[in-house]
Amino acid sequence: MGLFQAFNISASGMTAERFRTDIIAENVANVNTTRTEDGTPYRRKVVTFAERDKTSFQEMLSRARTYGGNGVKVTKVSEDYDSEYNMEYDPAHPDADENGYVSYPNVNIVTEMTNLIDASRGYEANVTAFNAIKSMAQAGLQVGKS
Repeated sequence: MGLFQAFNISASGMTAERFRTDIIAENVANVNTTRTEDGTPYRRKVVTFAERDKTSFQEMLSRARTYGGNGVKVTKVSEDYDSEYNMEYDPAHPDADENGYVSYPNVNIVTEMTNLIDASRGYEANVTAFNAIKSMAQAGLQVGKS
């Protein structure tokens, strides 16, 4: 694996985790949004990552000693249809249905905060790897200097 490829792998991880953090922040900001442009409550968004330039298992096995990876990319941002809206009884609310219930977004603050911690730790791990690569590169340059 080349030096710049190692930098690219860490940088792609940092970029992906930062994007994930932005989506989590959007979810938290819309926790009480009962009506969006299309008239429905806000629906929680989920980020999906994948390896860049995915290779087959057979190809990876054949070059196992030289495989270095290619980093990560965001493949999609999808809405969470697995969990239901939170229903709350509030007949005075302008978005209440005929029974007096208001549909609130399917955003759970505890889940979002847990995901935020996970994203920040992933970001920190990539920063640590990036700094380690930088230190190795600097040490290599010092060896060549002597």
